[in-house]
Amino acid sequence: MASKQYFTLKEVRLNNNCPECYSNDGLVLTFKQRFVENSFYKAISTDRVEEMHCHTCHTDIFPIRWTDGIDQVVAYQRRAVQSKPKSLKLKKLAWVFIIVDLLIIVLIVLFSMGILTF
Repeated sequence: MASKQYFTLKEVRLNNNCPECYSNDGLVLTFKQRFVENSFYKAISTDRVEEMHCHTCHTDIFPIRWTDGIDQVVAYQRRAVQSKPKSLKLKKLAWVFIIVDLLIIVLIVLFSMGILTF
């Protein structure tokens, strides 16, 4: 089963007022990118997630609660963050599976052409 994880691309402290506690030094905006891993491969996808948290009142700030000022800062930071490129790396089990399949296909072709007999 594939596990979907996220790794942090960028973490930014904001000077805007928190919509919950009105503190202006506790907001942190975090950009994360999805990382998928299973027994056959590791992959970085292009999916990005934005999370905002206030360290003063310990609450997650969802986009519905963002003020216009926060929205403008988030839009600027969204343009500034650089995502890692999409990638795929096969693990040893995948390579073994591919090689075994190719050997079976070659044996079937050789047997059907009459080159190999048992």
